[in-house]
Amino acid sequence: MGLITVEGIRIFAYHGHLPEEAVLGGHFIVNVWLTTDTSQVEKTDDLNDTVDYVKIIEIVKEQMAIQAKMIEVPARKIVDAILSLDKVKKVKVEVEKVLPPIDAAFNKISVITEAEN
Repeated sequence: MGLITVEGIRIFAYHGHLPEEAVLGGHFIVNVWLTTDTSQVEKTDDLNDTVDYVKIIEIVKEQMAIQAKMIEVPARKIVDAILSLDKVKKVKVEVEKVLPPIDAAFNKISVITEAEN
């Protein structure tokens, strides 16, 4: 088994409970960690024998483009879409909301969702 990570995917989207978030949008960072069997690709050096990183990024972009009030929604949709890929055994996704309109000092707000086959 191997762990593939695709981290720091920057997305502008319209997620948020507050009305202005649905209109103005905001910045998000998505991180993906997935487990797959890497034994075949280690021998063949062939993209068809592993999970395509580009496909992972496409899934993130597609799911983040669908507006939701809560970031738990796109996080779950990303997990489900990635888990449907043939070679993925386990996936964990973090959706981070960058600078949400909250009057407080904090480092980060994010949701982490995971699932496995």
